[in-house]
Amino acid sequence: MTPEHLRAKWDKYAPRYDRDIGFFERVQFGGGREWVCSRAHGEVLDVAVGTGRNLPFYPESVRLSGIDLSPAMLDIARARAAELGREIDLREGDAQALPFPDASFDTVVCTLGLCGFPDERAAITEMHRVLRPGGTLLLLDHIGSHHKLIHLGQRLLEKLTVRMLGDYQTRRPLPLVEQAGFVIQEQQRLKAGMVERLAATRP
Repeated sequence: MTPEHLRAKWDKYAPRYDRDIGFFERVQFGGGREWVCSRAHGEVLDVAVGTGRNLPFYPESVRLSGIDLSPAMLDIARARAAELGREIDLREGDAQALPFPDASFDTVVCTLGLCGFPDERAAITEMHRVLRPGGTLLLLDHIGSHHKLIHLGQRLLEKLTVRMLGDYQTRRPLPLVEQAGFVIQEQQRLKAGMVERLAATRP
C-alpha cells in the first residue's frame, strides 16, 4: 500500500480513531502510553503521533515534535495540544523518510505505529538515524503472539486489517530494532504475547 493510499485511508478514519482505539487501550494496552512517555527526555520526536493521545503523559520538561502521514489526524492532535496547553511542533511526513537531520533528538517514541508502516525496517532505520548517540527509542505495539492458536487468529484478522488500514497483526519489531544497531534496555511482553513495550538506546 502506497503512502498516498494510506494517507487517504487514515484521513477518512481520523474522526473515529479516538473512539475505537480507546476501547483497545483499556483492554489490551492499558498503561502502555504512560510506560513509554514517562521514559522520554530532552528533545522528543513522536513518530506516527496520530491524534496526540500520548500528549497527556509526557513529562513537562521535554520538548516535543510529532510527525504523521495524515493531515486529518494531525488536526485532531493540534486541537488536543491546545486543550492541554502543550507546545508541540507537528508536521506531516512519512516515518520511512523522516524530514529531520541526523542526530536531532534525544528520544524517539512510536506507539501503535510500526504495525502500520509499509516498511517497518526502513522506519526503524530512520529512527536510529535521527537519534543522537546515547539517545532512547521507546516503542509500544501489538505483535505476533508466541501462542500458536492466537497467532493463527492474528494472521486471519490481519487479512482484514491490512486491507482496511495497512495494519499488520503479526509483526515483531524487537529483532529489527537490534539489527538496526540499538541496544535493548527494557522489554515487556504482555497479553499472551500480543503486546510489547520496548526501550532501547543508540550506542
